[in-house]
Amino acid sequence: MNILITGCSSGIGYQTVLALAQMGTHHITAIARNTLGLAQLKQEFQALGTKSSIDTITFDLSQAHYDDLISKLNYSNDKPLDILINNAGYLVNASFMETSIEQWHKVFEVNLFAGIKLIKALYPKFNRSKGAHIVNVGSMGGVQGSAKYEGLAAYSASKGAVNILTESLSVEFAKENIHVNAINPGAVQTKMLEEAFPTFKASISSEQMGRYIANFALYNKGIMNGRLIQASLDS
Repeated sequence: MNILITGCSSGIGYQTVLALAQMGTHHITAIARNTLGLAQLKQEFQALGTKSSIDTITFDLSQAHYDDLISKLNYSNDKPLDILINNAGYLVNASFMETSIEQWHKVFEVNLFAGIKLIKALYPKFNRSKGAHIVNVGSMGGVQGSAKYEGLAAYSASKGAVNILTESLSVEFAKENIHVNAINPGAVQTKMLEEAFPTFKASISSEQMGRYIANFALYNKGIMNGRLIQASLDS
């Protein structure tokens, strides 16, 4: 399968790519803004010795225009896109009154609008004949009725928007044989979590969540549509 995933230089995205490499024969395009992280990912990917292949693209998804990125993606009728995993995330840990409007804009630009831009740009390239799968990575913080945490208003609001977008697109795209689902992890031990909450230790590793997302993306595209999966050990 042809798979595109964002936010791959560390954490969940990094581990999802490695898991996908070991689950069949796939061509994976990994996007992130951190060149060194992508280089390490490619080296570890190739060391696995699987039949899968990888391309890495350094790109900052908070940019306003995606022309340069899209020009590097050569999906076509002969090489359609099977899976898009919108994983890139940006988190600000600050109280509502201390979070600037500029920070709110960046959180929403990366967590919500990056996925919107990619979906719109790649819409003609999705595999209609065999079915395509868009997996949006949300957060338990964006699930209605879940526990909310001080300092994460912008992050949680952006992930809540991701979930509503998922439900809406699942209806719009169903007739095109494109299924759209969201996975909402709880706390996962990642670099982003460590930077935001240095003393907190999550019970789920990025490796565990990466395997879960990879498995879900590959094997649930014809089974679920418009589902908001809660992937958390917490109630």
